[in-house]
Amino acid sequence: MSDLQPERPAPTPRELRKVAGASLVGTAVEFYDFFIYGTAAALVFGKIFFPALGTAAGTIAAFATFSVAFVARPLGSILFGHLGDRIGRKKSLTYTLLIMGLATFAIGLLPDAATIGIAAPILLVLLRILQGLAVGGEFAAAALLVAEYAPARKRGLYGSAPQIGSGIGSTMAVATFLVAGLVMSPEAFESWGWRLPFLFSIVLVGIGLYVRMRIDETPIFAEVLARQERVKVPLVEVFRCQPRQVLLAAGAMLMWSSFYYIGAVFFTSYGTTTLGLPRPTMLLINLVASLVFTLAVIVPAMLSDRVGRRRMIAIGNIVAISWALVLMPIIDIGTPLAVGTAVVVTMLIVAIANGPAASFLPEIFAARYRTTGVGVAYNLGSVLAGAIPPLLAASLLAAYGSYAISVMLAVYAVVATVAVLMLSETRGTSLRTGAGEAQDSPADVRVTT
Repeated sequence: MSDLQPERPAPTPRELRKVAGASLVGTAVEFYDFFIYGTAAALVFGKIFFPALGTAAGTIAAFATFSVAFVARPLGSILFGHLGDRIGRKKSLTYTLLIMGLATFAIGLLPDAATIGIAAPILLVLLRILQGLAVGGEFAAAALLVAEYAPARKRGLYGSAPQIGSGIGSTMAVATFLVAGLVMSPEAFESWGWRLPFLFSIVLVGIGLYVRMRIDETPIFAEVLARQERVKVPLVEVFRCQPRQVLLAAGAMLMWSSFYYIGAVFFTSYGTTTLGLPRPTMLLINLVASLVFTLAVIVPAMLSDRVGRRRMIAIGNIVAISWALVLMPIIDIGTPLAVGTAVVVTMLIVAIANGPAASFLPEIFAARYRTTGVGVAYNLGSVLAGAIPPLLAASLLAAYGSYAISVMLAVYAVVATVAVLMLSETRGTSLRTGAGEAQDSPADVRVTT
């Protein structure tokens, strides 16, 4: 079965580049907004919004507000997955970008606890929930935007666009804080300088909206509309038809989610507070690590077109098991070189498993509920491996020492390895569900032309 209907011409290379660019730019903006919060939580939010708790408890409280967004992400995947499967991937992406941008800008204007008291952290949590809802709907629609355009044999390559975008967003987030911290005093940064990255996001959102409004709906969704295959409640349909795939796909994401957020968020706080490294040093390490991830993620994505998505993700998960057990001893050497090497290698391992994800997940689920299936699986994994590890790491550190963090990450990697090995290979899968076809999973349909 061909990946494209005979009556519909294949997208031109120019169209593919345009769609990939729209996915990349929009995802970069969304994840910039999402990650500047994580950086701010690690550096200043404990003092600004939870001053009465002290340094340690304030940091944990700040990480708790960071984690709130992960709890909201599955809700966002359900809401915007429903919209993506009912009214289109493009419209869903427009809504997520608007909500994320407005919430982020509002955080930049939010008075601190010294000004409005308990209302400050409450409003912060509410705005963080809006960020979580938005980013919860972002990945699935952005991944499908590219995957449903791309030819099957290059889907891994083109599917790396949202992954590259998330890396660019993370890099921009760290860079803005690094620049702000270098050009002003620590007092000025903690007083008002931290707000600048949040306020700057409104410019990026405008750019992202402009780019996304200039693309068309995906061919696959247009065919779903033409065949009148939309389902009334995609969430019910995906759990009726593919519950096993949802849970296993979520499990397969656990390694890179946990390693990524520990590396990008927790280590920033750990380096500056426990190890005593200067804030600019830790931000520079994170900047280099984000750049390395952004450049490296395309390689496993391309390789997945040759050797398979499942195999590449499994390789990353397996390598992560042994790396986790030496990670904290290397970090605890405490020198900038040791910490920098540990964080960069962690991000390289994350890239191996993360690169194929945006092509692997869409290939698992049927077209009629694909946005919901991808979003729920992705964000369920993010809750378990993005929200919990930074919080748990701080508690494990206080109770058992730093090596407990290594053990925690190794457990995540083991579970992720088992989950991905229980899934079928999807490389070469057609994303089209033809009229009258009864299969529940597109993994049963292979491209033959």
